[in-house]
Amino acid sequence: MATAKQNLNLIFTLSFLFVFHLHCSTTSAQAPAPAPTPPGTPDVTKILGKAKQYTIFIRLLKSTKVSDRLLGELNDTVDGKSIFAPTDKAFLSLKSGALHSLNDEQRVELVLYHVVPIYVPLSQFLTVSNPMRTEAGDSGDGEFPLNVSTAGNTVTLMTGLTKTNVAGTIYTDGQLAIYRVDQVLQPLQIFASNSSTPAPAPGKPLKAAGVAEKSRALSIAVHNLALFAVIVISFALSL
Repeated sequence: MATAKQNLNLIFTLSFLFVFHLHCSTTSAQAPAPAPTPPGTPDVTKILGKAKQYTIFIRLLKSTKVSDRLLGELNDTVDGKSIFAPTDKAFLSLKSGALHSLNDEQRVELVLYHVVPIYVPLSQFLTVSNPMRTEAGDSGDGEFPLNVSTAGNTVTLMTGLTKTNVAGTIYTDGQLAIYRVDQVLQPLQIFASNSSTPAPAPGKPLKAAGVAEKSRALSIAVHNLALFAVIVISFALSL
């Protein structure tokens, strides 16, 4: 028959294994491993990082997960992409609190509004149909219209709220084109409606996401604790 010392040693071992298992479970729940980048696929955020002065746009691309989406789509599509990248100065010139007033869905739509689902060389903007479709969705009036006009080498973009020129080419490789714009393209669907509604508290969506993640981790911990309790009780009854 097992001695009391042996029983205590066994319980200690089970406790150590449980704590180790709990730590691994909560860690994996909070920090999933990122998917590897397909080789040869252009990374928009890295390109903009090298070009500098696009810190805010890079932050939006990452926080909305649009950067991950672009990596996948550029790896799978033959149509390519065209992106209008606003400079940091362009974002800073927005009305105070304009970005903070957007919810998570609107931030995604804003970023996607700067993405055209085909590769358009600078010389071919003359041939695109108006309104030009973006990845934000419907290009009809009142939704996400983006009109383009050209005069010589000048390409002008008009949203109904914003009018700005393509200020230069940051990157082009026949599949992906990234163009500099000196104003944020403001879609009517977002900024016209937000002008008449109160702005939500800054950072609230991000805080809610953090609470949800913590709740999930706590739920896993409670489940594992209950499982451990059953094991210990069963062992004690068998003595």
